[in-house]
Amino acid sequence: MVAKIRLYLDHPLGAGQTVLLTKEQAHYLFGVMRLGEGSALRVFDGINGEWLAHVAQAGKRAGSLLVETQTRPQQTPPDLWLCFAPIKKARTDFIVEKAAEMGARRIMPVQTAFTNSERIRQDRLQAHAVEAAEQCGGTYVPEVSALSRLGALLDSWPAERQLMFCDEALAPESRGTSLPDLPGPWAILIGPEGGFSDAERARLRDMPNAHAVRLGPRILRADTAAVAALTLWQDRLGDWD
Repeated sequence: MVAKIRLYLDHPLGAGQTVLLTKEQAHYLFGVMRLGEGSALRVFDGINGEWLAHVAQAGKRAGSLLVETQTRPQQTPPDLWLCFAPIKKARTDFIVEKAAEMGARRIMPVQTAFTNSERIRQDRLQAHAVEAAEQCGGTYVPEVSALSRLGALLDSWPAERQLMFCDEALAPESRGTSLPDLPGPWAILIGPEGGFSDAERARLRDMPNAHAVRLGPRILRADTAAVAALTLWQDRLGDWD
């Protein structure tokens, strides 16, 4: 029987290793999931694939695992960033979770002219990314960056990275805007609920490696737009084939 529980461990994994659990991990495995000594689970570190492990020691606040054999090789997603303007707490959580599930390599909250939220809890969002990777079967955990201003991000934008920005101004009257089939690293930019400002839109359109894309004939909510954009990119340029 395949072990159902998967756990991310911030520790390089290899056959025969003993890994000490944190207090939170011990509580989850032994207090919540009711595992005991000898129980099997799958673990991953984001670098060395997925491994079968067994509980070596189980306690209320501590414990250890014995890593045994690799069950899956490392599967790193395409070099895709998701940049988005934070919105309400639950919807921001949703964006981070879905980005991790759908194969973003890096998740980057950005402050735009019309962004409602001026701060984020980076550690909490990173924890959501970890949980999403555990649940979806991934072997990679995307980094959640600190909140940065859109202008500063664009000032240092890598010349080799293409940028797909989803512009609600293109819906519903525009037709024919689509994602160009260009190789190399990419990023997706999702604006805030109020959309991009005229100055932001003009700057993006002046960037030679930025591409405005229309996500259908209706204006989408920011969290819906993130999922739609990731789906569009993965279907055309990603690792879904």
